[in-house]
Amino acid sequence: MAWLAGSSRSDARAFLARLVRLDPGALVRLRPAGEGAVTLWSRLPWGVLVSRGVRGSVVHDRTVLGADLAAALDGPLPTSRDTDWRWSIPSRVGPVVERIPAADVRRVGAAAAATLRTAAAEGVGGRAVGSRMLRDALLDHVPIVVTTDDGTRIPVSQRLVQAVVRMGFVGEGAGDFVDVRISGPWTALACAYGSAWHRAAGSLLIG
Repeated sequence: MAWLAGSSRSDARAFLARLVRLDPGALVRLRPAGEGAVTLWSRLPWGVLVSRGVRGSVVHDRTVLGADLAAALDGPLPTSRDTDWRWSIPSRVGPVVERIPAADVRRVGAAAAATLRTAAAEGVGGRAVGSRMLRDALLDHVPIVVTTDDGTRIPVSQRLVQAVVRMGFVGEGAGDFVDVRISGPWTALACAYGSAWHRAAGSLLIG
């Protein structure tokens, strides 16, 4: 019996195709999200969780290989890999603390990618820099900082920006926005086609 509603087949296929392109061995956790809804979760190679809601039905959480799931959209779920999932998931969506034009998020993501290409080709300050060092420095950069009503500053790193851009989550319409959400130690960018989540360094691995 198929777990996925036909109306969400293209959404699930797009999510899985981009995910497997970034990490061929990516795991996907399917989590019930209310009647007739399932949330697909996965972890990108740079430590960010990504999620997308689809129409479907699963009895309980189930972890499978993303590549296997992509081949099983019209049939039963593939072999369980529950013991391989080692990451916590936000326990709730959390409130919106800022709304950013989608065009600004795409611009920030594109500028970072261009910087990385230039640095890889020309070095930094005339000196060659290892590709991994460049990538990590880029991902740790904080291009966006939002402030909550109580004055708390919430950094939004390139890890989150690159996640939503490379997963194709950001809407392209003139009126599209990206919501910055917080949920306990998690910060999220919630977009038209999915969300990316990153946990504050040093926080407990709960929820």
